[in-house]
Formats: sequence, C-alpha cells, structure tokens
Amino acid sequence: MAKKPTARTDFVLFNVIYEDGSQKSNRKIPADVLDDPYDKDRAIRAAIEEQDKVISERSGLPPLGIKSITRVK
Repeated sequence: MAKKPTARTDFVLFNVIYEDGSQKSNRKIPADVLDDPYDKDRAIRAAIEEQDKVISERSGLPPLGIKSITRVK
C-alpha cells in the first residue's frame, strides 16, 4: 500500500545576534509567519523568542535578549 503524502511545511532561515554578542545561524521559522500583513518583523521576533523560551526551559539557562535578526539569502 502506498504511503499517504505528508503536509509540507516550508521554512525561512534567519541569523540571530544576541545582546551578549553570540550568534545563532540558520534558525528555522515557518514560512506562514511571514504572511502577517501588519508587522512581519514582530511576528518573526515572536517566533524566535518562543523557540528561545522552549530552549531555555529545557537547558535551565535564562533566554538571551535579541539584538538583531537577519534573513539568510
């Protein structure tokens, strides 16, 4: 029996620089976050902050403040 096709989720990659000078490269954000007609930057920042929150809960370290976000070409 053939497998059912799975839903495909497209991602957009971003580099994030934190206030302490550290950098995380190629952070995956679902492409549908970019569909926000009002404020794409705020939606992208919120998605990355949510990822950072989950990571900090698992690691036990506090999340870092974001200094800048740039899209990977």
